[in-house]
Amino acid sequence: MTNTSRRKAFTIVELLVVIAIIALLVSILLPAIGKARDQAKLTQSLSNLKNLGVAHASYAAEWNGRQFTMIDDNIGRYGDNADVGFQGYAAARNGRLHPGINFGTATNADGTSSSYIWTHEAGALPIHGCAQPLVMQASNGFEYWGSFRIPNVRNFNVYVGNKFYDPTFYAPKDTIVVDAITSRGQDGTNCFDDPQEYCIANFTYPWGFIPAWSSYCLSPAAMFAAQVMDEDFTGSPWDMPGGFRSPAMDQAKYSALKTHMLEHQWLQSRRAECNTNIQNDIGSFYESCEPFYFNHCWESNPATLFYDSHVETVGVRKAERADGRVQAQDGVGLWKRNTPLGTDGYLIDYGYDFAATSFHVLTIDGIKGRDILAD
Repeated sequence: MTNTSRRKAFTIVELLVVIAIIALLVSILLPAIGKARDQAKLTQSLSNLKNLGVAHASYAAEWNGRQFTMIDDNIGRYGDNADVGFQGYAAARNGRLHPGINFGTATNADGTSSSYIWTHEAGALPIHGCAQPLVMQASNGFEYWGSFRIPNVRNFNVYVGNKFYDPTFYAPKDTIVVDAITSRGQDGTNCFDDPQEYCIANFTYPWGFIPAWSSYCLSPAAMFAAQVMDEDFTGSPWDMPGGFRSPAMDQAKYSALKTHMLEHQWLQSRRAECNTNIQNDIGSFYESCEPFYFNHCWESNPATLFYDSHVETVGVRKAERADGRVQAQDGVGLWKRNTPLGTDGYLIDYGYDFAATSFHVLTIDGIKGRDILAD
């Protein structure tokens, strides 16, 4: 009689053990993979800022140490508000308008090529606002807006990649903006893939086409004359004839503590994307979703470029603690609360939580001030 051996199969208990082990490994590995991807995106953003720092140094080397700005240093001499000032500028030059906001050249749907420039005709307040580092009064343009938001215009992007939509100007985590760019071109094309200086956007406001703005913003406080950001001055830059005279790069007194550029949106440790309150009250530049900004949450930790060209992340909590320490000593703090924007500063009331800072945007003493303290 022949004995046949039977292969022993897994029992139900053994299968359950194997499944449990696999589930445990997945639960351990997935967060690690997600964290690695998140870190890679942060590293890319810091690299972008490092490259932008090199571009700023090249710009300063070519223009006698100047910073990138988009408004004539002496525009304040021609009037005490934006419309009068820009008209006065043109009148003093036989009708020649102030240089416009140049986005670059692009091919139109009919095959012709055009330069896309917003020009400064009388009454063009939204455009006047784009030339000023920051608009502090609605009577002078689109309040809270300014050239600090558009470092990727033609005037500066020639030092980067010669394109408005060069990836260097966009953070990988800035999904609202990046998603808009990948679908805003003609016939829904990806503007990152367009080799031209500019990619025509389908999204428009009443005054014309609207680009998808850079992920990174300059420090408008540092772009004004330092006197505008003096703790005792309470007016707007239009109240000071030399208010728009931009200081040179080397005037940064605390170059390792003064922010130069950072991620404008809340991207690091983000808990929410769309700020419906800003969208409902002010509007959105993006398709039904205006992002929360870098100063809208305690957990925000934007990738940042400093005036000494080093890069790091700067937490809102860290900036608030530094401001609180200085405020306890001098009663003022590190950011200016008495501009025409008031104590709400840079849209603090639209925050996700109770974060209350306008560091980087409204730094006391401008380029000569500090946004954080040394460790």
